[in-house]
Amino acid sequence: MKVCGVELKGNDAIICLMSLKDGLYALHECRVKKLTITDDRDNEQLRKFQFDFAKLMQDYQVEHVVIRERMTRGKFVGGSVGFKLEAALQLADDIEVSLISPSKIKDIAKRSHVVMNFSDTGLKQFQEPAFTTAFAYLENL
Repeated sequence: MKVCGVELKGNDAIICLMSLKDGLYALHECRVKKLTITDDRDNEQLRKFQFDFAKLMQDYQVEHVVIRERMTRGKFVGGSVGFKLEAALQLADDIEVSLISPSKIKDIAKRSHVVMNFSDTGLKQFQEPAFTTAFAYLENL
């Protein structure tokens, strides 16, 4: 199964493509590492963001998108733009989307028998949360 881990941070959707087949994890190259929106009040930009993301998932034959959940209240509350981007992804046609909380990601990583050193992945440092999100989803299947 090929999944796309997503971390929504500010105006960016940071992504990591990963698959699990026959017990082996694989990272997949992608032409973009993040999708950005400059003006969240512009309907056309939101539609373009949604279209670009859906096209990317179609091009790379991603079966499932998993988004790192953000807090809705408290000290680490997510920004309004992030929630707009999340809604745009969840409402895109032909994309199966789920959310996973950071605490659940940590719990799954702690219970996992798979040992991965992020620095060996070749991914950019800013992709680490998207990577751990995708890994946790696949590990929890």
